[in-house]
Amino acid sequence: MNPIKILVNGANGKMGRAMIRLMSALPQLNLTLAATRGAGQTVSADFDAVIDFSTPQGAQESFEIARQHQKPFLTGTTNLSEEFLARLKQEKNIPVFFAPNVSLSVYFFTQLATQAAAMYQGYTTHLHEIHHIHKKDAPSGTAKKIAAALNFPPEQVTYERIGETVGTHEVKFTSPFDEISLTHRATNRDLFAKSALEIAAWLVTCGPGFYTMKDYAKFKLEETTK
Repeated sequence: MNPIKILVNGANGKMGRAMIRLMSALPQLNLTLAATRGAGQTVSADFDAVIDFSTPQGAQESFEIARQHQKPFLTGTTNLSEEFLARLKQEKNIPVFFAPNVSLSVYFFTQLATQAAAMYQGYTTHLHEIHHIHKKDAPSGTAKKIAAALNFPPEQVTYERIGETVGTHEVKFTSPFDEISLTHRATNRDLFAKSALEIAAWLVTCGPGFYTMKDYAKFKLEETTK
């Protein structure tokens, strides 16, 4: 089987560089780099899928390239406009995947936190996140996603920006008598880069439509039970 050729948008960023490095390190995914794309650049290379970790504007540009070439599109770029998100959700011609955090373990962490919130009713919920000092959005897109799952006001999410911290998310449930903490701490950015590549390898097998981590998690869980 020929390798799946990936167009990486945002290749000079931390995620882009990590994905390019891991493509050759993970031959089981059968992925290869077709081309990279920077802001405003046109693309002439042949590719099978687009992965975008760039800016809101870059995500829109690379989405149009994917649509033009009728190829799958994956983005983990945060701070996307509601208008653009609506376009992604309404896409009917190509497979489209969006998640503010592409880590399967973070997705499962969010599910655990949601279950805990249901069990610890009457407790006060706290949500705190820590990222590196270069991160532009605060709170993070992941924290906002967790907050939404918990019906927790996003403006009450607390955050810190410390050094080169990859990403930590902590949910606490407190009462006058005890405290329960759930924490996900990413120790290496390759966690997200590897997951993005795995999702891309899956996405090229999917039909047109909009996909999220819920769809990918369902696929992975079904795969493990075969």
